[in-house]
Amino acid sequence: MALSTFQRLFRQSRGAVIGMVHVKALPGTPLNQHSIEELVGLACEEAHVYAEAGVDGVLVENMSDVPYIKGITLGPETVAAMTRVCREVRCVLPPYIPCGVQILAGGNTQALAVSQASELQFIRAECFVFSHVADEGLMDGCAGSLLRYRRMIGAEQVLVLTDIKKKHSAHSITADVSLVDTALAAKFFLADGVIVTGSATGQEADEDDVRDVAKCVDLPVLVGSGVTTKNVHKFNDAHGLIVGSHFKSSGSWRGELQPDRVAAFMEEVKRMRNE
Repeated sequence: MALSTFQRLFRQSRGAVIGMVHVKALPGTPLNQHSIEELVGLACEEAHVYAEAGVDGVLVENMSDVPYIKGITLGPETVAAMTRVCREVRCVLPPYIPCGVQILAGGNTQALAVSQASELQFIRAECFVFSHVADEGLMDGCAGSLLRYRRMIGAEQVLVLTDIKKKHSAHSITADVSLVDTALAAKFFLADGVIVTGSATGQEADEDDVRDVAKCVDLPVLVGSGVTTKNVHKFNDAHGLIVGSHFKSSGSWRGELQPDRVAAFMEEVKRMRNE
């Protein structure tokens, strides 16, 4: 059921491309330099580039809000700003391109609230099952409370796509739990899809990890970091590809979005789909 829902939403059976909109630092964060209007304008420009290139989805994230704080201490200013940005991005995109949001770090209930208010179709969630030690400290599993919150606010149409053994984290606490077992736990706890990553933003995921999870778990499996035009062929088993750093200047998420990079990637993906 989850797999067919994902495929209907993204209109692809394999390799749906989801482009990242890395919102500049929000008000109240150490690196903020832009007004809300400027933040909205920059995010919408990126969304327009993605739409023109024919991506299958867009994911909005507050990546520039370093240093991150855990979701439990996120302030209302973050939710308010992300709601404004996400709603404007949703309006820029054609209706057939699904749009989602991730709020760092572990702001999963906040992301659901933003999705509901902005009419988005999915969220990317952190630490859905088990616990890990992230840059921000100890993060605990949230599946039970998150899906109860989704039910409470009537947002059950919003897919929850969750990282497993997420990047920028130590997993010594769950060293005896394999990646596949983590994915199976996410399925048992009603995730709508799982995301496999490398060790950090922009770092390539292990193709064998992706293949193993896809074979063992009847859920959409996405690659969440390090996909490029040169290595995309390794991830034929993935149902979705979340791409951000590769589309930016110098291949860094901090760079400016490069339309030619997006276009070249989409051409390669289309070529692969036609083989």
